[in-house]
Amino acid sequence: MYPTIIDFGPVGIHSYGLMLATSFITAVFVIQYDLKRRGFVPDVAATIVMAGAIGGIIGAKIYAALLDGRITLTELVSTSGLVWYGGLIGGCLGVLIVVVRSPNPTLATIDIVGPTLLLGYGIGRIGCLLAGDGDYGPPSDLPWAMAFPNGTDPTDVPVHPTPIYETLISFIFFGILWSQRRKLEINSGTVFGMSLILLGVERFIAEFWRVTPEVLGWMTAAQLISIGAFIIGVVLIFWARSRPPIAAGVEIAEAAETSEPAPRKRRRRR
Repeated sequence: MYPTIIDFGPVGIHSYGLMLATSFITAVFVIQYDLKRRGFVPDVAATIVMAGAIGGIIGAKIYAALLDGRITLTELVSTSGLVWYGGLIGGCLGVLIVVVRSPNPTLATIDIVGPTLLLGYGIGRIGCLLAGDGDYGPPSDLPWAMAFPNGTDPTDVPVHPTPIYETLISFIFFGILWSQRRKLEINSGTVFGMSLILLGVERFIAEFWRVTPEVLGWMTAAQLISIGAFIIGVVLIFWARSRPPIAAGVEIAEAAETSEPAPRKRRRRR
């Protein structure tokens, strides 16, 4: 694997950072596309992703520091120790702040952001694979097992390439959700709820192919949080479906497309 693509002495282009940037840029284009489709203000897409990135990195660092049992300035400013669920929580908070302050409907806009969590996660895991950062699984003799002798967390023993599994599952889930989003978005909040459910399912399954300490029986901390994300997603969907579609935030633009303009009244000549 190639943790560093180009090295300029103290500064370099790292594979994980490159794929992280790719995931953010891709998310901007996807969010902007769907904002335009639904008749919303598309210019906030970059701000949404930027807020998600900053909040995600801060949340990931704090979560990693809490897992280590210590929070120090060195831990917070280092380039290592980015934990996904901490990033998800921090990123969602950052996105929510921007969306609430934007001119777009809050729930409907969050629905647009939801599927990009799966897409960005899948792209980010490609960076984990290239960096060999320890997100791989236990030793394996399967034909596709891989060793990471040059990784940031090296191993010469062939192991499960878990980042590949996660990328494939995330892309499949994103494709399913993206293809069904027009049906689900009638009740605002449903798409984001489905995003949380699929994220929880993906990570819960992936943990079986990762070397992660168990914290409750056979379950890891990530699996427990996955269950929490699944439950929150289910509750959000039931809540969204209990509301009338118009009250849930069906955009005016769609209604305008299906309605005919009112006939103009002729002015009498005097």
